Amino acid sequence: MRCLLFPGQYVEDVFSINYEALLASGVRGLIFDIDNTLVPHGTNSTPQVDNLFARLHGMGFKTLLLSNNNMARIERFIENIDTLYIEESGKPHPAAFDKALKMLNMTKNEVVVIGDQVFTDVLGANRAGLDSILVKYIGYYKKEKKGIRRNVEKVVLYLYSKLTDHGKKT
Repeated sequence: MRCLLFPGQYVEDVFSINYEALLASGVRGLIFDIDNTLVPHGTNSTPQVDNLFARLHGMGFKTLLLSNNNMARIERFIENIDTLYIEESGKPHPAAFDKALKMLNMTKNEVVVIGDQVFTDVLGANRAGLDSILVKYIGYYKKEKKGIRRNVEKVVLYLYSKLTDHGKKT
């Protein structure tokens, strides 16, 4: 049985994900977190992120932002991105992910969750029966004060690296 805190993959950032391989495996929908996954906490989107979404849509992916942020924050972020979103989602509750699946009109096998937090993105995806890709949170290498949750995540990721074949970062 897979640990609810372990992601399907653990990668450097959203730009290092092999989206072509996801598409070839039957994935058609991508659920993204925003803060510390796509951009630093609270900041607007960047041209690089805007281009990523344009590329993904051009490949045929449907995207959705699943965020615990409010609508004003999300609408500011998606100024140049045409995507679905759910604000104040209540992650990691599975109902948030079920609502996202309905909005995407896809099955669990067609969707992957991409986020930076073990205790919201990965746990929620696993509880909802979805695959997940964990990215290093933006600011991972900075010498900033981190909360207790980030320190516990380091322990979870250490165990992930030791107990799974997926623990090797791609």
